[in-house]
Amino acid sequence: MDDVKLNAPALFDLHGRVALVTGAGSGIGQRIAMGLAQCGADVALLDRRTDDGLAKTFEFITAAGRNAIQISADVTSGEALAEAVRRTEAELGPLRLAVNAAGVANANPCEDMAEEQYQSLMDINMKGVWLSCQAEARAMLAHGQGGSIVNIASMSGVIVNRGLSQVHYNASKAGVIHMSKSMAMEWVGRGIRVNSISPGYTATPMNTRPEMIHQTKEFESQTPMQRMANVDEMVGPAVFLLSDAASYCTGVDLLVDGGFCCW
Repeated sequence: MDDVKLNAPALFDLHGRVALVTGAGSGIGQRIAMGLAQCGADVALLDRRTDDGLAKTFEFITAAGRNAIQISADVTSGEALAEAVRRTEAELGPLRLAVNAAGVANANPCEDMAEEQYQSLMDINMKGVWLSCQAEARAMLAHGQGGSIVNIASMSGVIVNRGLSQVHYNASKAGVIHMSKSMAMEWVGRGIRVNSISPGYTATPMNTRPEMIHQTKEFESQTPMQRMANVDEMVGPAVFLLSDAASYCTGVDLLVDGGFCCW
């Protein structure tokens, strides 16, 4: 195998690359942002949260020896996202990587759901991902170095979860999956890869509240692996899709669901 020149661990090395992560103040987005820094990336952290979640992500990354900045912004604002990308490049360097994890979830029977509830979720989960990708890709295209974008969807965009009335959430995540494929094909010849990750039931703060204990047990029993994912288990898939290890992957939706969608 003398002709093999690639060092396998180096394929996952993100040193020298700048990433922007939306939803970096909690849950999956927070842990992925930390993981990117652990693999060598400098990371711009974006969230609209008003608690100390973003600061905790920032502290973790800087303690790991990487550079980071905190950006308070709403992903439903194109102007705010354009400014976030501008600041990222001014303070950290050319944007090469992006993870769009900002999103919300709630439930209501379709016949009872107010238009405002539907539209508010769609604005964040669908419009927010579109605007984020648009701002990120504009920068990547402008500096000509290419890049990789990963959007966080959900297995709910592939199946309908039993016992949950979330027609708007399911539709938004299905939209993220297909929007990612569409963007991948628009930019395939210009050096930008776009993929999505569809997590199954994951032990985020939202899913581990005390009042969720009975629902959590149902989530676990319905999953072939008989447990929910830990947020740590989303880091590897994200690093893979962003790194050179996935250089031939674009338009992929990677299910990380403990086997749920096999049944």
